Amino acid sequence: MRKPSTAVKKKLLLILMVCETALVFMLFRVFYIQAFRAEELQAKAYEQQTRDRLITADRGSIYDRNMQPLAVTETVCSVSVIRAQIEDSELVARTLSEMLDLNYDDVLKKCKKFVALERIKTKVDKELADKIRALDIPGIIVDEDIKRSYPNDALAAQVIGFVGKDNQGIIGLEAKYEKVLSGESGKILTETDASGIELETGEIVRIPPKTGSSLVVTLDTLVQKYAEQAIKKAVEAKQAKRGLIVVMNPQNGEIYAIANEPSFDLNDPFTINDPALAEIWETFTSEQQMNYLNNMWRNFALNDTYEPGSTFKILTSAAGLETGTVNLGSRFVCSGGVTVGGRYIKCWRSPRSHGAESFVEGVQNSCNPVFMEIADKMGAETFYNYLLKFGLKQKTGVDLPGEAVGIMHPLTKVGPVELATMSFGQSLQITPLRLLTAVSATINGGYLITPHVGKAAVDENGQIVETFAYEKGEQVISAKTSDDMKEVLESVVSVGTGNRAYVPGYRIGGKTATSEKLPRRSGKYIASFLSFAPAENPSVIALVLIDEPQGTYYGGQVAGPVMKELLQNILPYLGIEPVYSEKELETDGVGEVTVPDFFGQDRETIRKTADTLKLEIEFTGKGKAVSQFPPEGETVNQKSKITIQLQ
Repeated sequence: MRKPSTAVKKKLLLILMVCETALVFMLFRVFYIQAFRAEELQAKAYEQQTRDRLITADRGSIYDRNMQPLAVTETVCSVSVIRAQIEDSELVARTLSEMLDLNYDDVLKKCKKFVALERIKTKVDKELADKIRALDIPGIIVDEDIKRSYPNDALAAQVIGFVGKDNQGIIGLEAKYEKVLSGESGKILTETDASGIELETGEIVRIPPKTGSSLVVTLDTLVQKYAEQAIKKAVEAKQAKRGLIVVMNPQNGEIYAIANEPSFDLNDPFTINDPALAEIWETFTSEQQMNYLNNMWRNFALNDTYEPGSTFKILTSAAGLETGTVNLGSRFVCSGGVTVGGRYIKCWRSPRSHGAESFVEGVQNSCNPVFMEIADKMGAETFYNYLLKFGLKQKTGVDLPGEAVGIMHPLTKVGPVELATMSFGQSLQITPLRLLTAVSATINGGYLITPHVGKAAVDENGQIVETFAYEKGEQVISAKTSDDMKEVLESVVSVGTGNRAYVPGYRIGGKTATSEKLPRRSGKYIASFLSFAPAENPSVIALVLIDEPQGTYYGGQVAGPVMKELLQNILPYLGIEPVYSEKELETDGVGEVTVPDFFGQDRETIRKTADTLKLEIEFTGKGKAVSQFPPEGETVNQKSKITIQLQ
């Protein structure tokens, strides 16, 4: 036998070395996979051999400060098809199109799509879904789903917001508190063969969803209803473009109500609220429709800025008092206008004038020359710095999305004319909420506050998970200046231009405004009224805005009565008791009475009793009384308002 040649030996040795190397590599590879990738590959294998269907988590509810539901989650279902399991596509398409009121061809197309699972319809009523499930047609799958519902329809729509098809918040609190409300989705895992068909003997694993936390907010449903009722009536009466009422606690920034008019239905947020637009809606492009909807969803209180006009004079007054530029006894003379930087700027009363007047009378009269003189004496830099202290170029920090920032000239651009016009609320723009926050500092002892709606997050059992804290901000004016401002602004309502908001039994402070919109001389105005009560220790501050009222447009005449109606309703409800002066008692013949029990009585019977006792009655609903506020047996003053719920 011939011995292998040296060349052959080398080849055999090389082959042996390669085999040994390959074996070592394979052993190392096996070790590496088992030691480092076992879990990953097992997971991939499990994923290939199973199908998972998501279970939408219940979204947390939203409650007002009294735990009245504002947004809730209802249990519904989703209907899907699994192509690999369908035995008769036409039967599946015909059944689902008929039962779900869908187009047959569209459903059939989905049944034939090469995907593992195709969604046919979501938010299906549970009773209907159970009927579909009971048919037991191969390929049709019915899963759990949820639907967001808003019990009060349009109430506080721009504040609460709504969710999209994926149950994610789009605007308002629903968007801002998405992480709090959303929860975590669950899964249904089923074993399948290589074709994607579920194994009859396969294991089914259900990973339950985790419910989101519920949100408790500072809104008060009844205060919100009163505000919406008042502003809707005013906008309709004045044929205005829009209107707004904000009600807040000036001590801590809790927002009780934000009422925008027009509003929209939270349960149908993609239907435009303008009848004229609705008629031609289909003629618009998708982009145009979205722009109109976004405008409908805007929250005037914080998404838009405006020139505040004379309500801004509150800040000029506070800065003047704080710097010592003016005191309560300072004297002024109004001649109907002032020439500043070569430009003649009129008082609103021109061609008439206010003549000689004190500082307090100047505020009562809302006299422009008084405020121009105060700002001029302070100087542009000092005046401007106080506006910055009041936060006018910053966001308030409110816990709602889309807050706009104020627009002001830079200090280097503030000449004599700009300084004069800024002193009475022109040549700058701020949001209504920014104005309320700044004015709150002038009446709460001088402190900036953070306006807010979120109060706490609670679990399914109502236990607090998280309390949202809002610290008191910087003190921008002294307590003494704040006390003086409360006194001055109370006189505006008792004897000045704000007298139309006067409510017997209550000490109310406030300021009117009539803001001419840009461009000037367009004949478009915003009538507004800012008010707070009780004047000695304010616990409520409110702002009424009516944008582009037709006919009379003065703030005192247009917004004053709206403010009065609002305060008459909300002050007794919020537990702020009237205290009548001797003059009021003599003038109005007000005495005390005990509230009777109206339960079960009809409207006419209640009205007769109320007239006898000199009580004012407000009804909601129809039928017979099922609740009342104040309750039976409580002692109130005559002419107090009693709210009766009929059903």
